[in-house]
Amino acid sequence: MSRRAPTLKGRVLRGVLAPLALTWLIGSGLALVVAQYFTGQAFDRAMLDDAYSVSANVHTGKQGLELLLSPREMTTVLFDQSESVYFGVQRLDGSLIAGHAGLQAPAPDEGASYRFSDVVYNGKSLRAVVLDRTEPNGFRVLIAQTTRTRAAMVERLLIYSLAPQLVLLLVLAAWLWRRIGHDLQPLGDLQQALDRRDAQDLSPVTVVHTSRELERLGDALNSLFDRLGHSVRAQREFAGNVAHELRTPLAGIRALADYGLGQQKPAVWREQLERIAASQARASHLVDQLLGLALADEGKTRLQHEPVRLDELASQAVLRHLSRADAKGVDLGARGLENEVTVEANTALVEGILDNLIDNALRYGGNTVTVELSERMLSVVDDGPGIAPEAQRNLMQRWAQGSEGVKLGQGAGLGLSIVTRYVALLGAELAFTPATAEGGLRVSVAFGRTANAVPKA
Repeated sequence: MSRRAPTLKGRVLRGVLAPLALTWLIGSGLALVVAQYFTGQAFDRAMLDDAYSVSANVHTGKQGLELLLSPREMTTVLFDQSESVYFGVQRLDGSLIAGHAGLQAPAPDEGASYRFSDVVYNGKSLRAVVLDRTEPNGFRVLIAQTTRTRAAMVERLLIYSLAPQLVLLLVLAAWLWRRIGHDLQPLGDLQQALDRRDAQDLSPVTVVHTSRELERLGDALNSLFDRLGHSVRAQREFAGNVAHELRTPLAGIRALADYGLGQQKPAVWREQLERIAASQARASHLVDQLLGLALADEGKTRLQHEPVRLDELASQAVLRHLSRADAKGVDLGARGLENEVTVEANTALVEGILDNLIDNALRYGGNTVTVELSERMLSVVDDGPGIAPEAQRNLMQRWAQGSEGVKLGQGAGLGLSIVTRYVALLGAELAFTPATAEGGLRVSVAFGRTANAVPKA
């Protein structure tokens, strides 16, 4: 069983609180070190003051150096209700003048008058200060005391500082939990709305404006739904077009076949087979055009531009239609293909444009059809009757046919609509102009970006 992924709410909370708690711990540790340092400084300064007080009462008498303070007075001077205090007044050679015997501590460094250190006396850990006095006769005062008060003060300081911070951290965690949950609520609402939505419903979702991330997510979903809706509509239209347009040619093929099967003469069979082949060719051409329209409808989301050699594609298109042009007695040629022209386009769409324009020209264009290439412009020129300016826009729509198409009973009115769609997808420009002053038609496609145009070697 796969492990369930953590909630986004929990992950965000951990991502915020974990570094915050770590920072709090580090800060508390530093605060403890600083507190210990300054607390120790205060207690050390008090001990040093006591040492100076004691040294002020050391004088040279008849018996040499002596401490003028009585034991009771010393108790008063060094009184501390919480700590045990020990002292010693010594000559510089280490001999004891007054105080606790055996109490020792490191002497001050050279050039220094006092020194603090940690010592052990009678099994107790003490904090000690040694004060050296050199005038008129040298002597040394040593004060030492236990450290219970220091430790207790640092402990209280730690408790009083950490406890409120811990409470604040917990309050912050609770607030963040509620706040993150509130900010993520639109995401949960979006998930529930998508869970309840029917698979056929591709309408836009409501875009919330609580944060830029949720706005972008909503816009991305709506963009996806729009592309899916476009694709679904294109598929439905393609299926409907196929069902509608193939019904007639397929029925005609079936009728021709039934008629041929009812005859006994081979000549009739041959005639019917030729008609069946012609009907099949028209049906195949119609399917190709319908597939081309489907490709155009899908091209908005799938189209990729790449460097395309227009001269090569034009030459290949002419070769593909040459046999058909010969059969119809049309002079099909090319001009300007000696130059190498590369543009940013799509091979399949450029081929579709050429095939449909050449096909239309062979059907309705007269006796001469020429494919021309000039810099970034690709043209198909014929000497036929042309297209009146007022009819051009109508012929760019699907299933629209001109008078020649209706008269000949050929095509389905899809060729120019496919060309128009392909040109739009490529970001190119489509133009219809007279081929010459006498007539004819020039259909030109101007591509937006030309990579290069150089003579072929």
